[in-house]
Amino acid sequence: MSSAWARCASGDGPLLPPRPAEPLFGKPFTASVTCTSTKHQAGTFQLEAASFEELAENLTSRLTVAAILANAGELTMLHACGVADPTTGAVVALVAKSGTGKTTAASVLARTYGYVTDETVAIAWDGSVVPYPKPLSVKQEAGTPKRQASPDEFGLQPAPALPYIQSIVLLNRIEGRRHVAPVLERVPLADAVLALVPESSSQAEVVDPLQSLCRLIESVGGVWQMTYSEAADLPSALEPLFRQTPAMQCNWEPTAAKDVQQLQIGTGPIQRTTPKDAVSIGGDLLVMLRNQIVRLSGIGPAVWEACVKPVSLDGITKYVGSVHGKPEGYREAVAGAVEQLVAKSVLERASN
Repeated sequence: MSSAWARCASGDGPLLPPRPAEPLFGKPFTASVTCTSTKHQAGTFQLEAASFEELAENLTSRLTVAAILANAGELTMLHACGVADPTTGAVVALVAKSGTGKTTAASVLARTYGYVTDETVAIAWDGSVVPYPKPLSVKQEAGTPKRQASPDEFGLQPAPALPYIQSIVLLNRIEGRRHVAPVLERVPLADAVLALVPESSSQAEVVDPLQSLCRLIESVGGVWQMTYSEAADLPSALEPLFRQTPAMQCNWEPTAAKDVQQLQIGTGPIQRTTPKDAVSIGGDLLVMLRNQIVRLSGIGPAVWEACVKPVSLDGITKYVGSVHGKPEGYREAVAGAVEQLVAKSVLERASN
């Protein structure tokens, strides 16, 4: 265990937890862990497992969750493996769902580049990256715990002293017998935001979470998608992304509450729910609620604008007509859009 976690150990003296619980029948392996945090109450948790491998996997999961909770709202944390140029400190974050190739990519790339993490790339407001060089979680036979292997076992290079985010890449691994040549392409901003939010931890707790993410994407020159089939192709395919790229000028802006009352659309029972954040990207509107992010297109943004204050369906229809015109059937279209947004909790009806 000490060997696997050696790269995460600090130079300070350890904060020793109490003795672990006595082993029980069927679960002879136990551990005791003490956590401290400036944001969450410090505490101790106990782990029990039937095997050392199971204990090690459970410990990795619990420590990762504890680290995420301790930094919620302070860092943008992407579900990604991260590797860094050993000379410049430039980090490429490879974002992917669990089980789709992050650890494999890290084990291949970090033999040349510095190993930052295979789990969570944590980015501060100034673009600096907090390394999390945890053990690599290596798949074993189906139904068995992942093996927690030391980065040294794979010969991975250490992370540089001052890593910073340089590029963000969505991994799109194509499985099958046929080899697929790697393809690197830019992702439109709205699509990038929609892809990154589900693959992040506690982004909703960051101040202005969507605006913050848009600024991050701008600073790294946009988000890329890498379509590939073999991890061995990644080093050469990703090499250009470690170099400096100009900031991307993205067509987005925070969604301010527009004054639509001059249209005298009246008041009524329909209004917005309070969002975490909202940004306008091109002709689309992204709205982050507590547990989801919703994309509004077409007449959706105008419906949203009309509901800045409680309004009637007729008032919404009048405002949308002033923005988009009044083609045949537009009233039914507005009514349908309102119902969809109420169902998605973007809008709400005042209770009687």
